[in-house]
Amino acid sequence: MNPAGRRPGWIIHWAWLILGAGFLDLFVNYSVRLGYGVVLPEMIRDLGLSRTAGGTIYNAYLFTYIALTPLTGWLTDRIGARRVIPACLAVLGLGVLLMARVSSLEGACLAYALVGVGATGIWTPVLAVVQRWFAPRRRGLALGILSTGYGLGFAAVGAFFPLVAMQYGWRHTWTILGAAALILVVVNGVLLRNDPASCGTTAWGGEGDGDAPVRSGTALPAGGLREEILRNPTFWWIGLSYFCISYSLYGITTFMVDYARDQVGLSLGAASFLATIHGSFQVLGALTILPLSDRLGRKRTILFSNGCIALAVLGIVAAGSSQAALSALVAVFAIFYGVTFAIYGACAGDYFPSRMMGTVIGAWTPLYGAGAILSHWVGGILRDRLGTYDIAFMLDAGMAVVAVVLFLFVGKRPKRSSEAPNHPDREEAKP
Repeated sequence: MNPAGRRPGWIIHWAWLILGAGFLDLFVNYSVRLGYGVVLPEMIRDLGLSRTAGGTIYNAYLFTYIALTPLTGWLTDRIGARRVIPACLAVLGLGVLLMARVSSLEGACLAYALVGVGATGIWTPVLAVVQRWFAPRRRGLALGILSTGYGLGFAAVGAFFPLVAMQYGWRHTWTILGAAALILVVVNGVLLRNDPASCGTTAWGGEGDGDAPVRSGTALPAGGLREEILRNPTFWWIGLSYFCISYSLYGITTFMVDYARDQVGLSLGAASFLATIHGSFQVLGALTILPLSDRLGRKRTILFSNGCIALAVLGIVAAGSSQAALSALVAVFAIFYGVTFAIYGACAGDYFPSRMMGTVIGAWTPLYGAGAILSHWVGGILRDRLGTYDIAFMLDAGMAVVAVVLFLFVGKRPKRSSEAPNHPDREEAKP
């Protein structure tokens, strides 16, 4: 095993090529997911659908995504990300291309449900394989860079999708993204490697600082899912905290533009610009706070981040009709939004063995998804019945506080026998 972590003849460590491929995967995946809302007005008008029908199409995506992500996470641990990610990209690309050809509600639901199936392989497996290629002290840095993919995807669709839709029609936006996903099938097939052990090297960041290289495909011990994950209280404390913070984040992000337009009274252009602010500041948070979590520790960072989210949401409610204050608070909110999903995913590597990372992240996804769906439902009902978003947003802030409280019950990272002395905060290497 090469202790330098780089095989002879390599110009750069292969971990950075894995990270680059993962960045492109997230950029396209989140452009597809978040681009739906940008294309929606033109799409439903052309197809003669209601906004309720538009929501039904998106729910078809969420249903397949939430239902199948635990399976793709398990498959990533069993057969490796190099097989799972390209296969899911192919399904994603096919579904997106079908979205460009739909002519009915039923067809759109089936196509976007297929997109949801493909998307199951473009978060959990990507997060798992990147963590395997970077030593624990470097995972925050790696996940920070990786997470800029979805922030930039969010910002890009807001800037370019309307131009494409107005110039060429909404169907072309789906065609472009479908083709990009299929190109990435080849890119990932060439660049992806399941783990450092499969290349005879070590994770970037050095040996002696984390798990010893473990090949993907190592079977879980008998009863491993039940005994080591589902019966582990840490899994549930983190997962329930993830549910609460997901509720909070989606409750603001989904209704942000509508709140600014109808309740605050901003113009459509000014309200929509909040999405650009949101996407841009996500990138800032991912590049600063996630690397900082390598030094502060994941638990402290999550407690601080969730607390700041609660304060930012309360500030949004208190900002009233001030556009400047609202924009500033959305920026603060977005900084910590950009941190949340990756840092919760990093907990899988911190609190569970490497061979289980994909399974753990996949098992948390239904909790995350349930929080998002419940937030949409409750927030919409409260807005329709009360005429404002104030109570809904205050509930979002309260859920962020609950996420903080739940994470306080998460203990220290488990000790492993070969941890280097004098570094108690580092994840220990396995024998």
